[in-house]
Amino acid sequence: MTRLLIDTHLDLAWNAVSYNRDLTLAVEAIRRREQGMTDEPGRGKATISLMELRRASIRMCVATLLARSGPERKPQPPVIKRTDLDHASPSIAYAAAHAQLAYYKALEKEGHVRIIRRLADFDNQWILIQRDPDTAPLGVVLSMEGCDPITTPREAQEWWDLGLRAAGLAHYGRSHYAYGTGVDGPLEEAGIELLKEFDRLGMILDVTHLSDQSMAQALDLYKGRVWASHHNCRALVPGDRQLTDEQIKRLVGRGAIIGAALDAWMLYPNWERGKTEPKVVGIEAVADHIDHVCQIAGNANHSAIGSDLDGGYGTEQTPRDVGTIADLQKLGNILLKRKYKPADVDAIFYKNALNFLREALPTE
Repeated sequence: MTRLLIDTHLDLAWNAVSYNRDLTLAVEAIRRREQGMTDEPGRGKATISLMELRRASIRMCVATLLARSGPERKPQPPVIKRTDLDHASPSIAYAAAHAQLAYYKALEKEGHVRIIRRLADFDNQWILIQRDPDTAPLGVVLSMEGCDPITTPREAQEWWDLGLRAAGLAHYGRSHYAYGTGVDGPLEEAGIELLKEFDRLGMILDVTHLSDQSMAQALDLYKGRVWASHHNCRALVPGDRQLTDEQIKRLVGRGAIIGAALDAWMLYPNWERGKTEPKVVGIEAVADHIDHVCQIAGNANHSAIGSDLDGGYGTEQTPRDVGTIADLQKLGNILLKRKYKPADVDAIFYKNALNFLREALPTE
């Protein structure tokens, strides 16, 4: 049985603009075009295209704008990769994020996607999906992964007016607003001011990638809706990129959803990039993380799927039985075999995200 699925984290425009991938092609065609490319390990190993999302029964997703420009710039490698995320200034990150936004707008103009800005858009998209999921465009809720493209807190209004509806303060390392994966520290003063703007606007705060200190402080200060769009569990795979049980409890208490991610290093302890092979872990491990969240919550109402597929990696860093995003459907039978009720599987696949967004999106 194929179930409708809402993916709460996909870097679609980053793949198109930075990797020069035409997402209107089939996955096989994208892979063929990248044969012989060596600038990134994931070349020729893509798992996503718009056609493949349709095959996966994903008719809505949260899609990102992603560009970094932290205050502690990384040294440039001898050969600058075309997919590098780090920019020399926030104004350049601002421009890079606008390029990605332009791609979503172009896809919308061509009829491939529909950018969801308000509740009425969301409800109309749901009607189209129910009427004919095979022809409905992909509904896209825009999120910013790391807020360096917002050059000042006052600029949040501009991005909101452009359609941004969710945002995380940091990605890897330190941003101008918070500490992210791989480092730890509190929110910057600018981050506190940005949260005030987000609260005023009604932005969904994505705590994914926030360091422990920054996350704790953000959850103390922020009164609006929060989620963890693509996060797994530290109790199963250690590392600061994962949520502790206490963080999960706190998010559940805030009515958040937590999207399980498919990056293999988040699913297999001591994974070494470029060395560990996908054969060591299967998609069953994703179900382990989903189940861990459900056990802590006491129900299936806070779990979702935020695959992050093609988020800077390809099949060299996915579970062995995930060739494309359509293989997410395998999770349905795995959860049923673990005695999850069909209604709970539907909740994890799409209803939890559906209900969250319906409550969080603005009415005007």
